[in-house]
Amino acid sequence: MFAIADNAFCRVCYARMPDGARQCAACGDQRIVSHPELFELTIAHLDCDAFYAAIEKRDDPGLNDKPVIVGGGVRGVVATCCYVARTYGVKSAMPMFRALKACPDAVVIKPNMAKYVAVGRAVREMMRDLTPMVEPLSIDEAFMDLTGTERLHGSPPAITLAKLQARIKAELGVTASVGLSHNKFLAKIASDLDKPQGFSVIGKDETLAFLARQPVTKIWGVGAAMAARLEGDGIATIGQLQKLDAAMLAKRYGEIGLRLARLSQGEDARRIKPRRETKSVSSETTFNHDITDVQRLEDILWDLCEKVSARMKASEFEGRVITLKLKSANFKTITRRITLEAPSNLARIAFAATKKMLHEAAGDTAFRLIGVGFSDLIAAGEPSEADLFGEDRERIAAQEKAIDAIREKFGKDAVKAGRTLRPRSSGA
Repeated sequence: MFAIADNAFCRVCYARMPDGARQCAACGDQRIVSHPELFELTIAHLDCDAFYAAIEKRDDPGLNDKPVIVGGGVRGVVATCCYVARTYGVKSAMPMFRALKACPDAVVIKPNMAKYVAVGRAVREMMRDLTPMVEPLSIDEAFMDLTGTERLHGSPPAITLAKLQARIKAELGVTASVGLSHNKFLAKIASDLDKPQGFSVIGKDETLAFLARQPVTKIWGVGAAMAARLEGDGIATIGQLQKLDAAMLAKRYGEIGLRLARLSQGEDARRIKPRRETKSVSSETTFNHDITDVQRLEDILWDLCEKVSARMKASEFEGRVITLKLKSANFKTITRRITLEAPSNLARIAFAATKKMLHEAAGDTAFRLIGVGFSDLIAAGEPSEADLFGEDRERIAAQEKAIDAIREKFGKDAVKAGRTLRPRSSGA
């Protein structure tokens, strides 16, 4: 008679138990994670659930049972939405007018990036408490490699991750879902299987069978256009890709064909890199109504510079290039960029550079969108030089750091620059 392996644990008290158990013998809870390879896997993807909306609900409990959309104006898009709103068909990146048509009673909240960045930074630090091998993908998600951490934390990676989920909820008031597997591709798929606050596992032995049942859109890089092309060739599932020769896929689809061949077999040799290469950090907004007034555009531009600056500082980046993006009422896109004398992540420097470009490009043109971004990024901490104001960069950095600290503690509106105190017209 074979012994049953202890390949399950309770998500409440973390007691280990035999594979297949449905209830915890220690605390009686039924939230059990069970898998034959559970304590052998070390690659994880953690993704916060409806992140921006979850933070807004945390800060205003009166929103708990309401559909909440975080996003721009009528002509903007949905940044994220809560799970209540998703039951109405609302999705991230959906045009706002479509979202409000699907869910007219939704509470719409403009993004507060400074607040979201602060929480995202706290989540990332909790991950780094467990392993230095953390690779951020965005403000609210990251890969983790917990290989070799069992002795350090006194528990296998699976239980360590469950404790991390509990800590995030207890200390930050938001939830996160975890995917655990043997490579990055599968860990990311797993984290999306049981949201919110899910914990899903994809083992080596089940990889091919699991993937065979999935649509081709589960593969990174297969968006609507590529999916339509594959469907036109009679390929709708990953299982169908698995049966095709890699050379044939490469001949038909080029380099992405080879990628499809590898990932359809569950092969992903990419290692987790603690600092992922980020090419640019940007933010833009689409107006409810076209704007011609340059002063109004300046005010909006300043807000965007502050948002991008906050994200740059949180990610510990500085940029050598600053870009201004404008889209006119007739959808013509205008892009202007400038290379700084020294890399920066400061809002005032970004605004000084883009304000000049805005005046040069604006004229009497009506615009429907404005955006700003840093690129050519490096790690923060380069020696300081004079900025575009002719003032000392370190002094401005110290001022902005103090303002950021006050806003993180007391809210975005605790400190405002002089330009933001002027009355504004509606429309953004």
